[in-house]
Amino acid sequence: MIQSQRRDLLKGALGALAFTVGGQALMLTPREARAQGASFRVLKTEEAETIEVLGEALVLDARKAGIAHFIDHHLSVPPEECLLEARIMNVRPPYSNFYRGAVGAVERACQARHGGRRLIELNAEEARAFIDDMRQNKIEGWQGPPGGFVYFILRSDAVDVVYGTMEGYAKLGIPYMPHIAPQKSW
Repeated sequence: MIQSQRRDLLKGALGALAFTVGGQALMLTPREARAQGASFRVLKTEEAETIEVLGEALVLDARKAGIAHFIDHHLSVPPEECLLEARIMNVRPPYSNFYRGAVGAVERACQARHGGRRLIELNAEEARAFIDDMRQNKIEGWQGPPGGFVYFILRSDAVDVVYGTMEGYAKLGIPYMPHIAPQKSW
């Protein structure tokens, strides 16, 4: 039941969220917030960059769709209003601890494996191989939330921001019909 409620909330919530651009509070989609350079409330610039690289590698167009702004917004609201996959998977609030730990683990492991280079500095093949090893928990010396769990959470968030919108539904060829209640299967 919580998953279907989350999907319904995402359909509406991704329509417009509160962001700050040039000191002014605006209601924007995560895509618009990214395009307008909205400031982050919780994430540091480097953390947002890593989230964008991971998101884009996991779901095409996640960067453009504003994955870092989507995550940042939900990290800034009370835990009971958060729509991130971390909440659904019972990560303990504050969720920023999980995302910071995940990003930190990614960057430490990446720099150890690639001579001090950040994930954002890797070419596509290197990044793909690194993320695949992370997904399989095959990175030696990994310190942080398990790599496979980080992969799952960020991939789910990327799917939400790319496909949990009217535009995303249209890309998938799924009609958006909010007036139709989900049918119980039992």
